[in-house]
Amino acid sequence: MSNTYHFIGIKGSGMSALALMLHQMGHKVQGSDVEKYYFTQRGLEQAGITIKPFSPDNLTEEMEIIAGNAFREDNNQELAYAIQHHLPFKRYHEFLGDFMKDFTSFGVAGAHGKTSTTGLLAHVLANITDTSYLIGDGTGRGSSNAQYFVFEADEYERHFMPYHPEYSIITNIDFDHPDYFTGLDDVFDAFNAYAKQVSKGLFVFGEDQELKRITAKAPIYYYGFSKENDFVACDIRRTTNGSDFSVKHKDQVIGHFHVPTYGKHNILNATAVIATLFTAGIDMTLVAEHMKTFSGVKRRFTEKLIDDTIIIDDFAHHPTEIVATLDAARQKYPAKEIVAIFQPHTFTRTIALLDDFAQALNQADSVYLAKIYGSAREVDHGDVKVEDLADKISKPVKVVTVDNVSPLLDHENAVHVFMGAGDIQLYERSFEELLANLTKNTQ
Repeated sequence: MSNTYHFIGIKGSGMSALALMLHQMGHKVQGSDVEKYYFTQRGLEQAGITIKPFSPDNLTEEMEIIAGNAFREDNNQELAYAIQHHLPFKRYHEFLGDFMKDFTSFGVAGAHGKTSTTGLLAHVLANITDTSYLIGDGTGRGSSNAQYFVFEADEYERHFMPYHPEYSIITNIDFDHPDYFTGLDDVFDAFNAYAKQVSKGLFVFGEDQELKRITAKAPIYYYGFSKENDFVACDIRRTTNGSDFSVKHKDQVIGHFHVPTYGKHNILNATAVIATLFTAGIDMTLVAEHMKTFSGVKRRFTEKLIDDTIIIDDFAHHPTEIVATLDAARQKYPAKEIVAIFQPHTFTRTIALLDDFAQALNQADSVYLAKIYGSAREVDHGDVKVEDLADKISKPVKVVTVDNVSPLLDHENAVHVFMGAGDIQLYERSFEELLANLTKNTQ
């Protein structure tokens, strides 16, 4: 049994998941963070994990300290104290790189879809055999007997470089995080370097031109819709209950599958999981059985029904993700109006992808925009306003504020899709309160 693990910034999505996993494996865990409420803290509180306000008094020499990537010596008193007093600490990704050496590990990387894919892989494998996992939505599960470890591998600032998994999926390569990456080539170089650290099998989407350039020491398996791939999703039926499909490998059908999620991207994610588990020797009958019960991950197409209004909450903050989310909404609700409420996340991303955002949002029937959510890590806000994006969208567009979301009431019996990685949930909550008050007043 190790000493106490102390997490500096325990409410971060990766950090909270890791804290939960270590707690469930029988370790003593505590952490510190800001007072503001984050959705990740609910699981920590339910597990009885102590969350303290930041203070150097939280630290002792015996502790194993894990520091969140958002914190530095100049913006966090605990980290400053640890550095001044030579208390050793590891960053989240450094700790993880060491931790996974004790398991057969499965990484999931990619510009988009990694949280949903990690969630599906973890769900299926954990239902078949003892598995520990870390999902980027703040979910973690630890088992002291686990042979397998499933985790999300984040490319931002090349955080995935300490990871050397046996197997890894890469869903796609796309230009994102313009505050760090200089362009698509830089993103490719990062993924290519990570790919070389995989030892037994790399599973990549075969219709992504960037991914086709990847080279690795481990065998590379391509998955996708086209017949040239090693694992092919075929006989696809997309319905309002989810998607049904078969997977072929070397012209043989290895299984028939149903996944209760929506959108073409989720069929690809499921095919990646199937290909990986097939290669790792997991029984396909069991994979098909447990895929049917996957309920999704937090903030990825999360639904609520208030009277006849359907509200969807999604983390989509890149044009590719917006297109995927709107495609999923149309599959599930083909006869309803699709209303997009989008909050751009970071000024750098908004400037870099302005035309692509406009094109993606044109897939909705109506569009509402929230003010740009700046990131704490952005120094320069650039010369961009949300109205610049509104001007480029061909659909009717209105800008809303948290205090006034009443224009959304103009769409009765519609699907309201709230998208963003900032505080878009505050807008959603305002809308829910508005609907609840209306219901009360009409009763």
